[in-house]
Amino acid sequence: MTVTNIVSSIDAQIARLQEARRLLTGTGTSTGNKAANKKPASKKTTRKRVMSAASREKIAAAQRKRWAAQKKAI
Repeated sequence: MTVTNIVSSIDAQIARLQEARRLLTGTGTSTGNKAANKKPASKKTTRKRVMSAASREKIAAAQRKRWAAQKKAI
């Protein structure tokens, strides 16, 4: 294979990939493309996690215990 053949082969592959990308992203000119007519998906909102007061106190007590152990080690 000559260099010219390799370069032309690469150019052909690039052209095919660009066409596939254009079709997938919906920027194609065909009117029958359903992806181009579809609305973008709405963002799904995540709910804020709420911790109970008892759980917060349990975590705080465990942290105070760790701090006491660290202070004792010094």
